Amino acid sequence: MKTLYLMRHAKSSWSFDTLNDQERPLNDRGRDDAPLMGQALAEREVELDLIVSSPAVRALSTAALVAKTLNHSPEQLRVIEAIYEADVHDLLAVVQGLPDEAADVLLVGHNNTLTDFANTLSPSEIPSMPTASIVCLKFKTDHWAEVARNNAEYYFFDKPKNY
Repeated sequence: MKTLYLMRHAKSSWSFDTLNDQERPLNDRGRDDAPLMGQALAEREVELDLIVSSPAVRALSTAALVAKTLNHSPEQLRVIEAIYEADVHDLLAVVQGLPDEAADVLLVGHNNTLTDFANTLSPSEIPSMPTASIVCLKFKTDHWAEVARNNAEYYFFDKPKNY
């Protein structure tokens, strides 16, 4: 069984006109929501083997705050360039290329692609993912390369406004 948590990065700041899109940091709400959702995962007794993130500052910061909340070491956090500006097919390639030793993985990325990707894999419809929201899908396979909608089970959709 493989478990995939898809998380949209937390709320980012638009206050810095000189920064390009990839450099935008989290705003105050984002810095609060990311650990809040990490705590929500902890309360569900989630134990991640790996966290993969877009290289964008807002996504990587979200991933780092969740990792810290879950007491994960930095070695369990990997940046995957392809997640930034990915389309659904790119995200599928990232997921299908994950190491099979990792059973539970959090992928931190961007909308609209993340919602579209969740809906590509999920047998249940996923609404548009707000910032810092998480979708959990489980797959009846031992190999990430075999992840597909036909072996997926929808487990939950959670967001900061639930708390």
